[in-house]
Amino acid sequence: MNESPVTHLIRQFLEYLELEKNSSPLTIRNYGIYLTRFANWLEAKFSTNISIEKLDLKTVREYRLYLSRYVDEKGLPLKRSTQAYYIIALRSFLKYLIRNDYPVMAPEKIELPKKEGHTLKFLSSEQVENLLNRPSIGEEKGLRDKSILEVLFSTGLRVSELISLNRDQINFETREFGIIGKGRRPRVVFLSQRAADWLKRYLDQREDNWRPVFIRYSRGKQEEHDGELMRLTQRSVQRIVKKYVRRAKLPIDATTHTLRHSFATDLLQNGADIRSVQELLGHKNIATTQIYTHVTDAHLKEIHDKFHGHREN
Repeated sequence: MNESPVTHLIRQFLEYLELEKNSSPLTIRNYGIYLTRFANWLEAKFSTNISIEKLDLKTVREYRLYLSRYVDEKGLPLKRSTQAYYIIALRSFLKYLIRNDYPVMAPEKIELPKKEGHTLKFLSSEQVENLLNRPSIGEEKGLRDKSILEVLFSTGLRVSELISLNRDQINFETREFGIIGKGRRPRVVFLSQRAADWLKRYLDQREDNWRPVFIRYSRGKQEEHDGELMRLTQRSVQRIVKKYVRRAKLPIDATTHTLRHSFATDLLQNGADIRSVQELLGHKNIATTQIYTHVTDAHLKEIHDKFHGHREN
C-alpha cells in the first residue's frame, strides 16, 4: 500500500530529526505518534490525496476540536498538556516544510492550548529525610533503592537520565559525572558526599561487572543475563519511588519528578541563583526554571518586613 503525500512528508521530517537534529529516539517516536494521528485524521476527513499546502486555520481548528473531544478505549480524554504536544509537533513539522520551500501556512498562526493550572509539588527537608530513610539497607536490593533515592535528590536527574547511567561515568573522587540530557544537551552533574557514599557502598557490594549503575533483580536472585538487559527501566524506578512514598506516609503523592522539584527548591531556599539552578537541572530556557521562584516568596516577605514600612504613626 502506497503512503499518502502527507505521510511521506512526515517520514522525511522524522528522518530529519534523527539525522540533522540528532533528536533522541523518544522524541522521534513521540513526534511520529502525534503526526501519524494528524495524518490519519486529515486523510479520513478529506482524502488520501489531500495536499499539506491546503492546510489552513479552519482545518487546524477542526483538528483541535477533534483532539479536545477524543477519548481513548478506556473512555478517558486527552489531557490539555497532551493536546499541546500534538500541536507543538504539528508546528515543528510546518517549520520543517517551510525551510524546505513548501508553501504551507505559517506555524506561528497556530496557537498552543493554554496549560492547565497545577500546583508544583515538592517535599520539605523533613519529608525528604523521611523518604530517604525508608529502604531497608540490609540487602543489596535495598541498598540499590536507597542509592536511587539519594542520587535523585542529590542531582535532580530526570528518571531517563538516571537509568542510563553507567559505572564508568562516575568519578567518586570529584563526585561528578557527565550526562547527555533532554534535547541531547550535555551537562555535568554533582553528587553530595552522602549520595556518593551510598552509591559507592551499593556498587561495592555487587558481584557483577555489568555497566549499568542500577540493575533489576529477580525474586531474591539476580538473573544471569547480559548487563544491558538487567538495566532498570523508567517504569521500575517510578514504582520503586512510589513504594517508599507509601511507606513514608507522605501527604504528597510524590513521584520521581517531585524529587527533581525538591532538589531545585532546596537549592533556591539555600541561596542558589536561578541561572545556576537552570544549569544544574539542564533546562534549555530560563523560563522553565522560573516555575521554582515561588520558593523565594517567603524570603521576599522577610526583606519587605525588615526594610519597608517602619514609620511611626
